[in-house]
Amino acid sequence: MGKVRKIEPTKPHDAASKKRHVAAYCRVSTDNSDQLESLETQKAHYESFILLHTDWEFAGLYYDTGITGTKAEIREGLQNLLTACRIGKIDHILVKSISRFSRNTTDCLSIIRELLNIGVTIYFEKENIDTGDMESELILAILSSMAEDESASISKNEKWSIQRRMATGVYKMAYVPYGYQRNSNGDMIIEPNEAEVIRYIFNSVLAGHGTDAIAKALDRLHIPTRKGGKWSGSTVRDIIMNEKYVGDALFQKTYTDDTFQRHANHGEVKTYLISEHHEPIISREVFEKANALIKQRGKEKGIVRVAGKYQSRYAFSGKITCGICGGKLIRRIHDGGNEIAWTCKTHIVNINHCSARYVRDDILKAAFVTMLNKLIFSRKIILKPLYDTLRAESTDESIKRMQELQKLLETNSEKKHTLRQLRAQEIIDNVMYNRELNMLKKADEAYRNELAILSCYTSAEAYEVSEMEKLLRFTESSSMITEFNEETFLTFVDHIIVYGRDYIEFKLKCGLTLKEVV
Repeated sequence: MGKVRKIEPTKPHDAASKKRHVAAYCRVSTDNSDQLESLETQKAHYESFILLHTDWEFAGLYYDTGITGTKAEIREGLQNLLTACRIGKIDHILVKSISRFSRNTTDCLSIIRELLNIGVTIYFEKENIDTGDMESELILAILSSMAEDESASISKNEKWSIQRRMATGVYKMAYVPYGYQRNSNGDMIIEPNEAEVIRYIFNSVLAGHGTDAIAKALDRLHIPTRKGGKWSGSTVRDIIMNEKYVGDALFQKTYTDDTFQRHANHGEVKTYLISEHHEPIISREVFEKANALIKQRGKEKGIVRVAGKYQSRYAFSGKITCGICGGKLIRRIHDGGNEIAWTCKTHIVNINHCSARYVRDDILKAAFVTMLNKLIFSRKIILKPLYDTLRAESTDESIKRMQELQKLLETNSEKKHTLRQLRAQEIIDNVMYNRELNMLKKADEAYRNELAILSCYTSAEAYEVSEMEKLLRFTESSSMITEFNEETFLTFVDHIIVYGRDYIEFKLKCGLTLKEVV
């Protein structure tokens, strides 16, 4: 028998020499000199720290300056870091603290989960947390919430300071409107050339011109907006409604909520109106007359201002398309107000581009009533078999699974509530509570991920099945209708296509297209 020689296992050369690619992320909240100096200190610290580790390879420094830390999507440095991680250039990230990384709990946890899924870990120096060693997200969630609370506290202090300056009349707005500029002291003064444009706009309104017509006139005169673009009716309308042109200043027209989202202020927070804040461009009399005319024209056109936007009150508005040219039909009044009709906008501008004649409003309404009555009459012959076919041919199992997942999420929510009660009554200890809670959270995440995947493939089908069921239930419970009902139209019709005065098509939300001769 030959001699047996034991050969010790060896690691492959490339595995032994493989190093972790380590990067650092730094951020300072403002761009003043002290904070920029702090950034340079952080950069030097992490670069030398990474180079001290022989098993680490320096993968770069990523940083942001002078911007908020509440929203990840607006931080270019952080986004560049995440991109490098996604393409495999980084294995490990060093960060001074959670608050430097993100003050938004949702953002923080979302980023960490994504990075862990692709094998990238983060070390938070101040909290001594390495996401690669974490068995639970509970500690991180608590610490991240603390960082978010800190950001909210800073935000509240800043808001209080701003509101105090607004209330005392010393607040300076971030920008000055068209027609004004700042002097050397930062105060608003009139810009002569732009002020002439403002006066032209108000005088045009008083002369009976509409906002769209005024915008076109300004473009024809080659007068650019402040940003060098073209004018629009909405821009002209905003100028007419801006109180600053009479010398007043209304502060806090918008506000930021507790989740750092900006909204138009419709009475949610206080506003501050400062009269005679600066030199006016137009008189109050002209301002009030112009605004009264704009409001009157809006009423005549059936347009109302809701939640800061102009919306139509007519059921057909924005829902009728020309079958000849593809343009939109707009509402017109004929015969001294005795006849309401819908006319192709292209035809109005140039009759040579579209030959479609107008269609009366009452004809469209009568066609809808006829179409709906046909469905009511033939629901058993048409709608019910079609609904059954849709359900059979759609990804019915997926829809059913989505319903099951929703129920599972609801059940888990109830279990979490029960867990909290058990802990409050000291029936279970914190260890068991955290373990069970984490299991429920992981299950919730898996359910939501599955729901997201299923919804990508079934949302359109599920929507049409749902709309078809809604239409079927309506026809089963309704007798023949005798007059047009706006709510019913908006419930079931997506849009109308008008083919001249020959026939029209109703495109229903359930996917059906029904033709009616007019």
